[in-house]
Amino acid sequence: MLRTAEITAELTEVEDSHQLYWRSRLEFSVDCFVCERIGRTTVFERGAERALCSGSRSGFKRHHTAGRIAGFDTTTGGERLAVRALLDFWWAPFTDTRDGHRSAAPTSHPWVRLQLAYHCQESGESGSGSIQTNQARPHRLTCKHCDRVLGVDRQTPAVRLLG
Repeated sequence: MLRTAEITAELTEVEDSHQLYWRSRLEFSVDCFVCERIGRTTVFERGAERALCSGSRSGFKRHHTAGRIAGFDTTTGGERLAVRALLDFWWAPFTDTRDGHRSAAPTSHPWVRLQLAYHCQESGESGSGSIQTNQARPHRLTCKHCDRVLGVDRQTPAVRLLG
């Protein structure tokens, strides 16, 4: 069955000289019916017709799976940078082939990593960073070139199953 997850996140105290923006690629934990493993890190990229499952450490290698970014919106205002992504993915019930746990949609411990990019005007170099659900908060995203704080992640990204 087709499921849709909404992922939202926000950075505050955004420093404007680095032109910080959300990249249209993210990683999300999904119970994969293809390799029948729960909690697989799955890469979603805007414009791609399918997602990429990390597979398992033994046996099934990385493989494509039925999933896509159905919507990707960003908001910039003042010292705030927010993102909302809608992920469509196929899900079917199964029992994990390794440990016997039952699958769930979304997985029983949803996890997401969102990617950001920027350009440091001081060094003339580009850089990237990420935020994810299992980081300590507040998390300060800093420029790898000049050590300036680019923004602060105060709240865990939200994951909500819509359908």
